[in-house]
Amino acid sequence: MNGRRALAVAAALVVAAVALFVVGRSVAAEPLSLSTTGSRYAATVLIEDPAPGPGTVEVVVNAGDADTVTLSAVMADMGHSTPELAAAEREPGRFVATGELFSMSGVWELSIRLDGPAGEEQLAVKALITD
Repeated sequence: MNGRRALAVAAALVVAAVALFVVGRSVAAEPLSLSTTGSRYAATVLIEDPAPGPGTVEVVVNAGDADTVTLSAVMADMGHSTPELAAAEREPGRFVATGELFSMSGVWELSIRLDGPAGEEQLAVKALITD
């Protein structure tokens, strides 16, 4: 009897561990990496925690020499938009913005305005933001 009880307890623990893993994976948002290319610049946007509220967005300029980068977001379906958020240059070609770009879950269009010797250009990517 003790062997069967131990086996049942072990099986229950495995089921509980798998359930916690699945629930935890569905609750935590996966980081986003979104790339876009224009005529003057190309950039990759990295959103470590794509959830509503304050957060950090990194912009890596892959092509072109940007001096400044600003971000804003629009959720057209709901009529939401955010003011521009300036990104600080951490190292050449790498800019980081901290603040609230996404006020709620849903599909947002993130606008990236880059300016440098080649001129100004606005690029866009769509990001799915989840709770």
